[in-house]
Amino acid sequence: MDRDAATRDRLRTLAARAPDPATLARLSLGAMVLLAGVHKLLDPAAWAVYVTDWLEPWILVSPVAFMLLNGVLEVGFGAAILADRYTVFAAAVAAVSLTATCGYLAVALVLDGAFGDVLARDVGLAGLAWAVLVDALRADSTGAS
Repeated sequence: MDRDAATRDRLRTLAARAPDPATLARLSLGAMVLLAGVHKLLDPAAWAVYVTDWLEPWILVSPVAFMLLNGVLEVGFGAAILADRYTVFAAAVAAVSLTATCGYLAVALVLDGAFGDVLARDVGLAGLAWAVLVDALRADSTGAS
């Protein structure tokens, strides 16, 4: 057996033992949301830089307070997704929030030339959140969740 075939065999064995892809997606999304929330609580100023000058008048609190509030919510929603509790609601919040964030980042990119790298990442995270939501809705409709 050549080296490539042996590697493929090992990878297939690992894949057969791995959790379901939907579970991996849910755990990944939950971990990302939870960790983003924790980091917002620990260092809200690092996240406040994503509030542009033209957006700041539209939020009712300071950018740092806005990030602290988001951090608390993200910790809760991330924990719910990880625990597979209230997954439909928590994944829906994540999907809508990440999609809205992508819209905001796209506007910031066009107007200010800013945050293109974050937009590229968040498009993928929004897709992940929508996939987790769809899976949770399907499981919910069959009574599996």
